[in-house]
Amino acid sequence: MSKSTCSTFELFNLIPDAEAARLYLEERLWPNGPMCPDCCTVKRITAFKNRKGVYRCGQCKGDFSVRTGTIFERSHVPLHKWVYAMYLVVTARKGISSMQLAKEIGVTQKTAWFVLGRLREACGGNDNTMLQGIVEVDETFVGGKAKNMHKNVRAKAMAAPDTFKGKKIVVGLIQRGGRVKAGVVPNRGKETLHYLVDRHVSPDAMVVTDEHHPYKGIKQCHVMVNHGEAEYARGDIHTNTIESVWAVLKRSINGTWHQVSPSSPW
Repeated sequence: MSKSTCSTFELFNLIPDAEAARLYLEERLWPNGPMCPDCCTVKRITAFKNRKGVYRCGQCKGDFSVRTGTIFERSHVPLHKWVYAMYLVVTARKGISSMQLAKEIGVTQKTAWFVLGRLREACGGNDNTMLQGIVEVDETFVGGKAKNMHKNVRAKAMAAPDTFKGKKIVVGLIQRGGRVKAGVVPNRGKETLHYLVDRHVSPDAMVVTDEHHPYKGIKQCHVMVNHGEAEYARGDIHTNTIESVWAVLKRSINGTWHQVSPSSPW
C-alpha cells in the first residue's frame, strides 16, 4: 500500500466516533484555534460548556461550529461518517455509487446521494488560477464502441463533426502534484488546443505533450514525448500523470456511471 494512503483500519483507529472526527476537522480547519467564519477573528472566542463544538465570537456575537460555512453545514450526518465518505471517494479506483456509499456508512441512499453531491462539488471548485510548473496536456475519447451502437445511432455519431470515430473528444491539463482541468472540445485542431493552453497554463510553465502535430508552436516552454517511436518517458518528460487521470475516469464510467452525457464545450 502507498505510504500516502491510510488503511481503513488506521482510519477507524484515528477517528472512531463523531467527537474524534470533530476534533480532527477542527485541527485541520483551525490550526491556530477556533476562528469566526464571519469576521475571521481568533480572539475573544468562547466555547459553550453545554454544547460541545459550538463557539461564540465576542466580536460579531455570532455562534459557529466546524460545520459552519463548510460542506457539512445543515447536515445531520455525523462527522465521522463524513470523513469515512471522503476516504471512500478518494480511494475508490472505479468511483463509488450512492447505493454503495449508503451501505458503507450506514445511511439511506438519499442521504448518500446528498453527501456525494457535496463532496463532488467541493472537489470541483471554481478555481480559475493558471496551472504552474510542469503541466501535462493530452486528449482522450469517451463514448461507446461503434459496433455496439444501434445502426441509426451509429450513423449519426460517426457523422458528427465534434467526434472521433463516434466518440466525444476530451482534453485534459494537469499540474504535476496539483489540479486537473478537463472538458469536451469540438476538435483536436491547433486553434482549439493552443487556446486551451493559453487560457489555463501560466506563460512560465513547461508544457509536456505527446507528438500530436497541432501541439507544435505552443508559446510556453514545450517538450514532447514520441509515443509513435515507443518513447514514453525521458526523465521527467512524460504524460503518464494525465494518462492516469484518463484511466481513473474510464474505470469510474465502467464501474459506477455506466453511461455519461457530454457537457457543453469549453
